Amino acid sequence: MSSPAAAPFRSGFAALVGRPNVGKSTLLNALVGEKLSIVTPRPQTTRHRILGIANVPAAQIAFVDTPGLHREGTRALNKAMNRTAAAALDDADLVVLVVEAPKWEAGDELALARIARAHRPAILAVNKIDRVRPRERLLPYLAALAARYEFLAIVPVSALKSDNVADLRDTIAAHLPESPALFAAGEVTDRGASFRIAEAIREKLTLELNQELPYGIAVEVEQLQEQDGQLLVDASIWVDREGQKPIVIGARGERLKRVGRAARLAVNEMLGRRTHLNLWVKVRENWADNARALRQLGVE
Repeated sequence: MSSPAAAPFRSGFAALVGRPNVGKSTLLNALVGEKLSIVTPRPQTTRHRILGIANVPAAQIAFVDTPGLHREGTRALNKAMNRTAAAALDDADLVVLVVEAPKWEAGDELALARIARAHRPAILAVNKIDRVRPRERLLPYLAALAARYEFLAIVPVSALKSDNVADLRDTIAAHLPESPALFAAGEVTDRGASFRIAEAIREKLTLELNQELPYGIAVEVEQLQEQDGQLLVDASIWVDREGQKPIVIGARGERLKRVGRAARLAVNEMLGRRTHLNLWVKVRENWADNARALRQLGVE
């Protein structure tokens, strides 16, 4: 009696899309099992395409975290973020639309319309179910979502609590095309140390400044250098108006010191080694409206 054929290996790109602040970055980190995408309460924290690679039995999934799709503002940065999200959606083998239970807003409708235009197969990930009490409240909400689009599957999850994340990962894997692995074993992301360090600094800036944070703020790692057994990092924090510089530095430089300490601890943990951060705050007038500056800072 012949043995059953082994399941075919599957591999491909799954883009996580949705409106800002639905938890796409937290979900990416949970799906991959490692912090790759920074997370803050501030909408539109994610500006770049972040790739995270997960290996499961008989499959390799290349997750792509994207900026939140939103109605374009006038700033070049907003337009670049929307282009980044739309390009990732168009290039993906599969789209995972992430929504926040039990809501459906104009931004969700915008993201779904973009998926429909791209004619991409889609799975719906209903995030933040841990906030819904009692859980039975989800049932009519899920039924209403099912009527909106022909989703391959609808999977309720809590990215924060890692509730049902493994089921979502397996569901995505089952719908990827048959293909050998696209990335080498052990590879978790295509982003290098400079990018990940800059993002860690930007995360700590966002958490420290909260409501005071200027929207036009960016971080650029200018140099990485080995020195006395540690990694020396020179990084610039760019603001787009002179008046924002003292907000970031704080009285007697204390705010910048706090950001530097928090970022250094995060980078030490991320890289598994000692680092020393030198941070400077610089002004680049209206960089968020400057296409050349956006390219230099890696937004496009």
